[in-house]
Amino acid sequence: MFEIGGTELLLVAIVALLVIGPKELPNALRTLGRYTGKARAMTRHLRSGFDEMMRQAELEEMEKQWAEHNRKIMAETPVMPDHSPASDGDPAPGAPIADAAEPDPRPLP
Repeated sequence: MFEIGGTELLLVAIVALLVIGPKELPNALRTLGRYTGKARAMTRHLRSGFDEMMRQAELEEMEKQWAEHNRKIMAETPVMPDHSPASDGDPAPGAPIADAAEPDPRPLP
């Protein structure tokens, strides 16, 4: 970002000492530090808001893609008829089957 070398920093410090004075320099640096902290906090808040908006936009885009994909799958898949036990006369789940293909392996008494 800013490339300040050692000589430039020394020059700024000497000018600040001459212009502001040795008594007011700590207060000036403290004030500068406060404003720098506020600027960083505002930048961090702005960036987090921007990142949240980007996440929301990506989520909406993914939901649109999912809905389109789901619609495509539903259009390609044939609808199966309802096979509820009460509707077609099938026995209840777990009930024995009357005409089994294999005989019962237990011996008769």
